[in-house]
Amino acid sequence: MKDSVELKLTKTPEKPIIISGFPGFGMVGTIATEFLVEHLKTEQIGRILISSMPALIAIHEGKLVEPFGIYYNKEFNIVIIHSLSGTPGTEWKIADGIMQLSEQLQATEIISLEGVGSNEETEHPTTFFFSTDKDKAAEFKKLKIEKLEEGIIMGVTSALLLKMEKPTISCLFAETHTNLPDSKAAAKIIEALDGYLGLKIDYAPLLQMAEKFEEKLKGIMQQSKIAEDQRDKKTMSYVG
Repeated sequence: MKDSVELKLTKTPEKPIIISGFPGFGMVGTIATEFLVEHLKTEQIGRILISSMPALIAIHEGKLVEPFGIYYNKEFNIVIIHSLSGTPGTEWKIADGIMQLSEQLQATEIISLEGVGSNEETEHPTTFFFSTDKDKAAEFKKLKIEKLEEGIIMGVTSALLLKMEKPTISCLFAETHTNLPDSKAAAKIIEALDGYLGLKIDYAPLLQMAEKFEEKLKGIMQQSKIAEDQRDKKTMSYVG
């Protein structure tokens, strides 16, 4: 079967800002986009389907949780890509899906939310930015967010930076010392994003609800891993 990327949309808002977050250091991007979906008035308007990825979907509190769900907030004209799945080797295909989405909606900017590894645990994680546009970079500097001067960017964000020329791609990174869900780092990302976009969203509940978010994500990821292991064993039994 040919490896394919399929974009399915029920609505096509015009010229939105796209915000994406994917599993990575501290699950920061996933936690931050989960928080945005729950605390902004959003509706699901689509999904990205990738044929090479396992056919898995989670159910949490009686609701489906898509591997790559696309949500829309009308007030700020924001499209949010929320992902609980990240299979190594599919980064280019996921980036292709985001590129299709950006082109179809004529997005004005893509903002990628990420965690960046830190050697030490801190109560006040540092937030960094990188932008392909000088004017956008100046806006981040006005907010006293540090520019990422040295570092390695991996995953979907890296693929987007390598493949896309338009629109502007801006990245927000928060330090995290762990691969476990890190709500403190995600809260710093939300705080920076709020300052940049003027979302009027209070990031404090993210810290208060940290345990709920972290347990939810841990549970879903563990169930996904169990399901993948079972699928692999079943495949081996067919060929063994």
